[in-house]
Amino acid sequence: MQALGMCRIVVEDGKVTEVGEPRLKYCPLFNKLLGIEEIDSETVRKNLEYRVKSFGFGTEERVVRAGDYVTFGVSEILSTAVKDGRLDGAVIAADGCGSAVLTDPELIQGLCGRISGMVSTDPLDTVLDAVGRDRVVDPDTTPVDQVRGAELAMRLGLKRFAVTVCRPEDSETIRRMCGNRAVIIAVHTSCVSEEGAQKFYANCDFLTACASRVIREIAYSRPDVVIAGNKIPIIAVTDIGKELVLSKLKELGKEPWDRKEPTVDPKPWL
Repeated sequence: MQALGMCRIVVEDGKVTEVGEPRLKYCPLFNKLLGIEEIDSETVRKNLEYRVKSFGFGTEERVVRAGDYVTFGVSEILSTAVKDGRLDGAVIAADGCGSAVLTDPELIQGLCGRISGMVSTDPLDTVLDAVGRDRVVDPDTTPVDQVRGAELAMRLGLKRFAVTVCRPEDSETIRRMCGNRAVIIAVHTSCVSEEGAQKFYANCDFLTACASRVIREIAYSRPDVVIAGNKIPIIAVTDIGKELVLSKLKELGKEPWDRKEPTVDPKPWL
């Protein structure tokens, strides 16, 4: 997986066996939530060990259901939208199941609220039993393949569903394949290129800025988008994207960023 600090991390049998050198040194979200002032390899290791200990990340002791974690994030927006009936479900990627179709708001939050960018994962019976093997792209190999996840959502008969993507080309493919049945969300956008960012904006309903300079620059240049937050912004582009983001903000008694309050940015830009 690729997690805190933008580095490669491997977790095997509940133990963190590999931690790369972080490319990101400061994240305002992790500073706010956990008081982390500077990200280094040891910080990353301790954070992943905490995830394993606190909710069984990557193990058969995985806690699969949860309420809101950060109050306002992608998983919180999606779980609320499913709970309120605005969406039938969400195609997500998580440890133990890979790409899967979820229709339970607590599962969406539990499996997505505290994880990072999954590259690959092995099957976990605890997770597969909770999700349902018929709702996983492949329960034997648990691939992270959001295009196949979107195909599965359509086969299962979901009329409108969210899909998270971190590859710009996947956003294009899913939009072409699903049309407006899919609400597409770009996540883990930190190292996206200018071309990739433009593809995200052309195909996604809302997206996270992560540590991307180009994602922010495009958002700041467009008065038509809604920007939520001044640290790691969520940017709503389409009508349905704005509806979901604004609905969650209203629930929390908050307003979109007014573009006047100073930003608190990650360091360095990626």
